[in-house]
Amino acid sequence: MRLFIITGLSGAGKTEALNYFEDAGFYCIDNLPANLLLNLIDFFSKKNAKVSRIAVAIDLRSGYFFDEIYKTLEQLKARGIPYSILFLEASKSVIVKRFSLTRRKHPLVEYGDIGEGIEKEVERMYKLREMADVVLDTTLLKAKELRIALTERMMSDSEKSKLLQISVTSFGYKYGLPENLDLVMDVRFLPNPFYDQDLKNLNGSCKEVVQYVLSRDETKKFLRMFEKMLDFLLPNYIAEGKSYLGIGIGCSGGKHRSVVLADRIYDYLKIKGYSAKIIHRDIQKEI
Repeated sequence: MRLFIITGLSGAGKTEALNYFEDAGFYCIDNLPANLLLNLIDFFSKKNAKVSRIAVAIDLRSGYFFDEIYKTLEQLKARGIPYSILFLEASKSVIVKRFSLTRRKHPLVEYGDIGEGIEKEVERMYKLREMADVVLDTTLLKAKELRIALTERMMSDSEKSKLLQISVTSFGYKYGLPENLDLVMDVRFLPNPFYDQDLKNLNGSCKEVVQYVLSRDETKKFLRMFEKMLDFLLPNYIAEGKSYLGIGIGCSGGKHRSVVLADRIYDYLKIKGYSAKIIHRDIQKEI
């Protein structure tokens, strides 16, 4: 099980961090009382829910129950359940400004100066901060920059590759461009199987068409060059916090060349460990 405990100062960005982990495929719970964490893990185990990645926010909003976190951490260790603690903090002046903008109530301030509440929170959270695996100061970070920092500091290489959801769509230009495409490659420069009478009524999933398209030198060169471009682009998209990428491969009718190449690009992405899906939009269209 992959368990992240998100904690830290109020106004330091825990909600944004939790949103990040939810986008990354984690089961997320905000403001969980610490003494319920083991119950949550046991619940998922007994129900065979196939939930293996969990992120929970535990902080002083839980009031009296917050101090149970230290006992819970000891129980996690005793049961051999690995976890990572992410502690978010920011400067006092920035936290005050964020609360004034959102008009939210600080958990330790009933009436009076919010600054005093922040100081009390820093004091109460000090022990947990010392136990944290990662401490992030969000004073100068925007939401996008926080996501980039979380990717670099919290995610393994295999998890980073799954942060970007990729769809590969084959299509025919005669039917128009699909929606939500970021990269579009026009493969109409390749010889068209449509003009071969033996292949005309087949499509790109048939081995005869696959062999026809992939045997061309220009096809082989295109795939090598496009794969190198993806090797460069995808890690940079992930670093910038992009969560979805649409790749379109288009030919005239969307039945032959684009289908073959979209399949090969999809296979390449899966081999590289990326989260990808394949869509052949026009493969069933009539000739």
